Amino acid sequence: MNVSRPAVHPVDTVPVAPPGNERPPPRMKDIQGMPGTTGGLILRLSQFVPALISVSVMITNSDYRFATAFCCLVLAASLQSLWSLSLFIIDAYALLVKRSLRNLLIVQCFTVGDGITSTLTFAAASASAGITVLINDLERCDVNQCTRFETAVAMAFISWFAVSPSFILNFWSLASF
Repeated sequence: MNVSRPAVHPVDTVPVAPPGNERPPPRMKDIQGMPGTTGGLILRLSQFVPALISVSVMITNSDYRFATAFCCLVLAASLQSLWSLSLFIIDAYALLVKRSLRNLLIVQCFTVGDGITSTLTFAAASASAGITVLINDLERCDVNQCTRFETAVAMAFISWFAVSPSFILNFWSLASF
């Protein structure tokens, strides 16, 4: 019977640092635009203002209710403005008290919220842009009606362009947890 026998070799032990000197693992730096930074505060403000202008322009136009896309735009831009305003307030508070918003649950909430609101805003703005072009091509616009629709749609797209970096940065920061 040929059986190999394992050879036992002594293993050198690596010296362990005392428990008082343990450091947490390094984290990703806060990049401007992430929650709790000045760039994040500016991004939230740049999301809020165009969404609010879009809602205001659509509501002051009496004919926006005849198309479902315009009603969806008002709803999506209203949701976007409320979301951006609430996160603007949270970012401003975090900057005032010098707190970091680098918590897994907070970043997940911001990421999911930004993803949902950006998708809704983009879909509503795209649908409203299509209806606006159709109305304009059929020459069924009053004097200022199409201009108001175009302004509201443009502001919704600008708001969506401002939400996209926030979503990407929040999604990217999830990788550091």
